[in-house]
Amino acid sequence: MFYHLLKYVLLGPLLRLVFRPRIEGLEHVPAEGPAIIAGNHLSFSDHFLMPAILKRRITFLAKAEYFTGPGIKGRLTAAFFRSAGQIPVDRSGKEAGQAAIREGLGVLGKGELLGIYPEGTRSHDGRLYKGKVGVAVMALKAKVPVIPCAMIGTFEAQPPGQVIPNIHPVVIRFGKPLDFSRYAGLENEKAVLRAVTDEIMYAILSLSEQEYVDQYAAVAKAEEAAKNTERARRLPRLPLS
Repeated sequence: MFYHLLKYVLLGPLLRLVFRPRIEGLEHVPAEGPAIIAGNHLSFSDHFLMPAILKRRITFLAKAEYFTGPGIKGRLTAAFFRSAGQIPVDRSGKEAGQAAIREGLGVLGKGELLGIYPEGTRSHDGRLYKGKVGVAVMALKAKVPVIPCAMIGTFEAQPPGQVIPNIHPVVIRFGKPLDFSRYAGLENEKAVLRAVTDEIMYAILSLSEQEYVDQYAAVAKAEEAAKNTERARRLPRLPLS
């Protein structure tokens, strides 16, 4: 109930007014039955823009930090994500990844749409990063199509760390469904999972026209943070007057 209240009354109309998103390829999203929508992830607003424009309900796997934040803001954010039907995902290790896959398969098993960002985290610089194979595992185990999706302009509209979005045009582009039935029974083969994931990422890349980086986004973020820390350490300290 709260999901539909957000979509049609509270949040959806506001998002459409502010971002005025242009939708392309919506006919590729099936009207019924389970499917995975796999997209790039450029902004916090991605979580809300896609559900606002889709006719069907979509459930996203959202990072657990959205559900465990401190203080009033943290509690409000957690309540919002839970009420919208989003599923918390612990990204701290292999076992956590398996739990996320089980949750995703549960959504697909009910014949619903599952939204996932294969990069695993938001892009910090607007580029597209290497995808994690969880999306491939779910697609093969559930035997469902994967619809690639590109969010274009959301990085400029609300870059990482910015709370109030800018007025900027946004395009949401869906591609043709990807069928991986040729890999039936091979969901435990690492080479197959990598090939499927790379095919999904190439489809997203073709839609988004981003620059691609063959590295996991979390690794790139960590490396950049380490460099920034090292640069700050090396800066000469001004004498206290």
